[in-house]
Amino acid sequence: MIPRFQRILLPVDFTPKNDSAVEVARELATQYDATLSLIHVIETINLPEDDELRSFYAELEKRSRSQLNALARRFDETKTPVDQEVRFGHRAEEIVRFASEQAIDLIVMSSHPIDKESAVRSWNTLSYQVSLLCPCPILLVK
Repeated sequence: MIPRFQRILLPVDFTPKNDSAVEVARELATQYDATLSLIHVIETINLPEDDELRSFYAELEKRSRSQLNALARRFDETKTPVDQEVRFGHRAEEIVRFASEQAIDLIVMSSHPIDKESAVRSWNTLSYQVSLLCPCPILLVK
């Protein structure tokens, strides 16, 4: 029996590679009458925080929230409830933490085909890290 997904998480980085995952998430959210959570993680750097760095992060957050709002509007026609989250930190850790905190049932995220000639390097991708660490099912969209 296929589990019923009520809370779907869609990590995004606002690049065109996310388009297929967005479409798959839309189909699944509509099919299961689910709530969709969009998350964007701003990767932080290990430097002492000062006014310039705070300003830099604030601008990134402002831009990210604007892009999340635009992406959320793409779900208006399906009447899918959409939550939005911007986090700071390491992407894999924050995605997994959010999924656990919000009792996410399914993560839909972009991936890429494995390069068979350098497969080991392909294993160090964000999608692979999340797939190993996350407690819920993950659908990788290529």
